[in-house]
Amino acid sequence: MTSFRNGAVRVGLILIPAALLLSACSTDPQNVFDARSDFTQMIADLFWQIIWAAIVVFVLVQGALIYAIIRYRRRANQGLPPQVHGNTPLEIAWTIAPALVLAWIAVPTVQTIFRTYEVPTGPDVLTIEVIGRQFWWEYRYPGNNVVTATDLHVPVGRRVVLRITSDNVIHSYWVPKLAAKRDAIPGHVNTLWFTAKETGVYEGQCAEFCGLQHANMRLRVFVQEPAEFEQWLRRNAQPAPEPTTPEAQRGAQLVLQGTCAGCHAINGTNARGRVGPDLTHFASRSTIGGGILPNTPENLDRWLENPQAIKPGNLMNVVVTNPQERQAIIAYLQTLR
Repeated sequence: MTSFRNGAVRVGLILIPAALLLSACSTDPQNVFDARSDFTQMIADLFWQIIWAAIVVFVLVQGALIYAIIRYRRRANQGLPPQVHGNTPLEIAWTIAPALVLAWIAVPTVQTIFRTYEVPTGPDVLTIEVIGRQFWWEYRYPGNNVVTATDLHVPVGRRVVLRITSDNVIHSYWVPKLAAKRDAIPGHVNTLWFTAKETGVYEGQCAEFCGLQHANMRLRVFVQEPAEFEQWLRRNAQPAPEPTTPEAQRGAQLVLQGTCAGCHAINGTNARGRVGPDLTHFASRSTIGGGILPNTPENLDRWLENPQAIKPGNLMNVVVTNPQERQAIIAYLQTLR
């Protein structure tokens, strides 16, 4: 029994470090070292500057330590070496040296912190309001009549300013490749800015524990060419299209005359709810459920049948038990592009 226990311990000592090592090799797209904006590039430059300073200090200290161990090791028939206690030049030296190292790190760090809070202004700046909800992100484009959820669209090469707040608890907005974390606090607005350098899709995540589904409060940033972004903006400013097929028309009736309209808004209809995501252009979004499922009819059917089973703790407690009604609602929602 004892040998079995010892063997299990040895296996554990091998497997646990191996698992940690493999997790470090993950291809997670949320990589803070892969800077794709001026903001994250600034943070990455500071990080590597501090890392190199730490390496230089480490090599100097460890080199001096190893030299002292070898050079002044105790030998046979040798008494105590000369003591340095009270040596004023040495006391001054090893007080000034750490102070210089700290200054080397502190000065650029403080400068960078101040730069991150210098909110840019000007006619070319794109300002977007970000609201943290449980558990999804809402985006509003002031002056453009566009409200959307989870998917943020911005143009490449243009300065973007996010005005971040929350309507419930404290969240934290974070897109590792584009910007640092900013808390979303009820009754308070924090700002975050960045200029994306490349087009693409960038993953993000709530970074502050905000409730049961904190880990599933995800987001995506779509960085587009300016012309493509303007086209997206114009399309999303339009009211929802009218359904044309009988099934979609029945779905519209179920949505607009049922409980859905009490929580969701659809521009151009009588749906004015603000508890759930705006559905005006729902079908053009990449995900549902606050970013956890691809936006497909199959996943939408699962969501409508029992949203709490997929994302426990979210605020949608309505269940559509009738399969025919679910299909009609899906048919209508698929027209909202």
